[in-house]
Amino acid sequence: MKIGNSWSQMAQTLKNRLESALGSRILDSAPMAVGFGLTGMRITLADGRRLAVKARAHTQGTRAGPSLEIEAYMLAELARLSDLPVPAVHAAAPDLLVMDFIDNDGGAITKDAERHAGELIARLHATPREAFGYARDTLIGPLPQPNPRCMRWIPFFRDHRLMHMADEARDEGRLPAAMHARIAILAARLDAHLIEPAHPALLHGDLWTGNVLVRAGRIAGFVDPAIYCGAPEIELAFATLFGTFGRAFFESYEAVLPLQPGFHEGRRDLYNLYPLLVHVRLFGASYLAGIDRVLARFGV
Repeated sequence: MKIGNSWSQMAQTLKNRLESALGSRILDSAPMAVGFGLTGMRITLADGRRLAVKARAHTQGTRAGPSLEIEAYMLAELARLSDLPVPAVHAAAPDLLVMDFIDNDGGAITKDAERHAGELIARLHATPREAFGYARDTLIGPLPQPNPRCMRWIPFFRDHRLMHMADEARDEGRLPAAMHARIAILAARLDAHLIEPAHPALLHGDLWTGNVLVRAGRIAGFVDPAIYCGAPEIELAFATLFGTFGRAFFESYEAVLPLQPGFHEGRRDLYNLYPLLVHVRLFGASYLAGIDRVLARFGV
């Protein structure tokens, strides 16, 4: 798609801004699906770079959404602290993010790719970090994640993941008060169901299928992170919620970092209350049934 056509839906000011920030002319571009009301483009520059662009329109003012600079920060932290394949950031602002475009097959995650992902994520989790939380608050999708420094995992998960997201969902009218009360009862009993991990681990934080890019049976890149330091099990649980990874992933992961007994039998479902609450806030009541099933399983 040539530049004259592909930019017809994007303001000329953004094109000029990109060329100024990147120091090269845009030769051509194509739309790219990015979600959450953002505009996405794949661009090719005169200097040969192929980049992915996320941009937010200014029609809704400063309340249009969270800063894209936070996503840039999270990608940069993963690049700095791990060997995960993530796109390099070329420009970032509250309403703009420009990063490497990662070539990928655009298809399903194969068994070989699952095994490669298991190795990569296990190496990420195997490195001890200083504390749970992070140096700053981050995001999961467009939603804030508070990250105060904590030395114990279970209180951090209870207060800053499970109850934080439940409180926000209730206050927005997305989570019924009765279900919120049941979550609070379970939250008070977490010490009976969860275990403290061996150490805090850096997490990608949002391992669903759309954030895992595959090329020729290998992981080409992980995108759209929601980083913080937490228990590896919450990351692994999320990776099963929508079928991102299966047995091949876990076999590869456990060859590097064995799991403690009881994860698949119970802790996985409890941890998945957090992403289910995220989805309730973002997409509505269709995810309440999944929350109800988990609560009933734990007797509340």
